[in-house]
Amino acid sequence: MERMQAEGEGDHLERPSPLTDKERVMIQDSWAKVYQNCEDVGVAILVRLFVNFPSSKQYFSQFKNIEDPEELERSAQLRKHAHRVMNALNTLVESLDNSDKVASVLKVVGKAHALRHKVEPVYFKILSGVILEVLGEEFSEVVTPEVAAAWTKLLATVYFGITAIYEEVGWTKLSTSTG
Repeated sequence: MERMQAEGEGDHLERPSPLTDKERVMIQDSWAKVYQNCEDVGVAILVRLFVNFPSSKQYFSQFKNIEDPEELERSAQLRKHAHRVMNALNTLVESLDNSDKVASVLKVVGKAHALRHKVEPVYFKILSGVILEVLGEEFSEVVTPEVAAAWTKLLATVYFGITAIYEEVGWTKLSTSTG
């Protein structure tokens, strides 16, 4: 069942604690295995997002009316976006020891999604959950509970950074009933 963020909920996020060296290594080691299947994993993540949270498709004119998961998987536009998502994640994971690079990636992604695409920031939180779910299922041998905890912390940091960019650019909440 799809649940949208309640009005005012999560407005003042607490910054997650920085990743430890051990957490960085666990994320990078597990990501190396995930990224070998970059395209398939990216498509699996987006298809799961769109099937479980259909309102997230409203931002994609090319496939927002496609209901069938197999048809979504075949969509060239979805595959292209999946590739961009995976490349952005790859840059973040490769740059975990470079906070300026991480901040730069988050700024580009945050600004584009706030200003150009007008995506509600809650979808980044939803996407984080979907990423964790897919990685845990598809890569259960490498995404152990300890590794999943490190990923959870990383994705919370990403969400915190993205929402900070949204605030910086003056994001105002839009009604989610439009579209």
